[in-house]
Amino acid sequence: MNDKQKVMMIMKTKHILKGIVFALFLTFLNSSCTRYDVDLIEELAVDREFAPVALTARVRNQTIVELNWTVDENVDHYLVEFSADDPNFTTIFTSAEVKAAHLPVQIALEGETVYAIRVKAVSARGLADSKWAIAEATTLTEQLMLASQPGDILALEATFRWVPNINVTQILINPGEITHDITAQEKIYGVATVTGLISETEYTAQLLNGTKVRGTSTFTTGIDIGDNTLVTVDDDLFQLIADAADGDILLLEAGDYTAQVGTITLDKSLTIQGLRSYNKPLLKVSFSIVTGAADVGIIDLDLTGDLPLLLTDVVRYTATGNFNSLLVSGCNIHDYDRSFIAGNVTDAIVQSVTVENCIVTNVLTNGGDFIDFRNSDALNVSVTTSTFNNCAPARDFIRLDAAGTSNNTGLTLNVLLENCTIYGCSNTADRIFYVRFASNAVTARNNLFAETTAYYSNQSTTDPVAVFFNNNYFNAPTFFDSTQKLYDATDTYTDLDPGFVNAAAGDFTVTNQTLLDNEVGDPRWRL
Repeated sequence: MNDKQKVMMIMKTKHILKGIVFALFLTFLNSSCTRYDVDLIEELAVDREFAPVALTARVRNQTIVELNWTVDENVDHYLVEFSADDPNFTTIFTSAEVKAAHLPVQIALEGETVYAIRVKAVSARGLADSKWAIAEATTLTEQLMLASQPGDILALEATFRWVPNINVTQILINPGEITHDITAQEKIYGVATVTGLISETEYTAQLLNGTKVRGTSTFTTGIDIGDNTLVTVDDDLFQLIADAADGDILLLEAGDYTAQVGTITLDKSLTIQGLRSYNKPLLKVSFSIVTGAADVGIIDLDLTGDLPLLLTDVVRYTATGNFNSLLVSGCNIHDYDRSFIAGNVTDAIVQSVTVENCIVTNVLTNGGDFIDFRNSDALNVSVTTSTFNNCAPARDFIRLDAAGTSNNTGLTLNVLLENCTIYGCSNTADRIFYVRFASNAVTARNNLFAETTAYYSNQSTTDPVAVFFNNNYFNAPTFFDSTQKLYDATDTYTDLDPGFVNAAAGDFTVTNQTLLDNEVGDPRWRL
């Protein structure tokens, strides 16, 4: 065999060997596949249930802890245990058995306590209990004091109410460190009256059990008649106002004064106030503020307008002057055809306009805007803790123009809208802030807007860096529409349904727990 034949023989042998190896490999694969007869694992073999997952603990209403977790269909129920100020669960403060259908579950606890919380699953299929899932929550100060009733807060004394027959020992009131030791009878009934207070003073009361706070209340005592002028329904209200001295306070007893109709002209500093905030006197009037009325207070009144009698504005500045303040507080205002507060006179300059704790309904802005200062100036406008229902239904909510004397003088105009419930207002794509004063600062926080096509502003002069925080926009999407010139671009707003109890009847009590927790809107509607 020559060299060429030898080479060919070697190559042929290599090909034969490769074929044999490949055939053996295929045979191995086939053999392996045909012998795979082990069942797929469709269920883990476990001897105990899995611990709850996604466990959350959130404090609701000061001392209630709300728990939630992902449910498992193999679990009969869950055992929840709380340990107070003890992360090792040495002593169990309270426990509960919870069915999946009851989630989220709320557990009432004591205040000012750090609770360690654990939850385990109890099997419905005979397995052992799961291991514990762990969480923690810190409760706030208890609030076992109840809301005051009409007549509880007077000028020189206050009556406090709490959940009957709970363990309490004392009421502590400040300023003044006034203490009241609770009697056995008061404890049972949950009512006690404390005397020796000072009129027109803001107090904070604490309900104590020893040193532990079980409830708090902030209140302001009523006005004492003292040297002030007491007005009754039998008096000539207009004459008493005309005869009053600068700085006087007129206290109106409860009753119906609407037979005395007209525009009250104020040319001096004056406060017109209901004697009892819980029983507001009824008036059918409009207020015209003229030169000399530097400080005006309209407090605790029920005010209504009358179109045929030309009572179309609640308050209007109608003369020139340097005015210091206007306060509208604690009033129920309704059925005026034009403006709430307005000024259209050049050289009328108001340093501050404050609206607080009011309910304003059906101010229809025919021929004007709601708060409307055009040729006049209002340099600091604060609207807080109030409810506005069907106001400015087709006009702007706050209009502050640049035509007044103070514009372009280096002054900054300030606008605050805070903790208000605003329902169906400026509802034809109108502005909440129509502000054209050259320099201005705008803030809107903790407000609840509902059922409106309103938006914040389209004016280049309205504060381009306005502050927005913690507002809710229900069926009011234009407030956070990024195509608008001024909109809420924060991550703090919500657009939740507040669950009003009866908006059509003017009951804006909020039932949405998230909004209650976030303290959005007029506080009167958060129960």
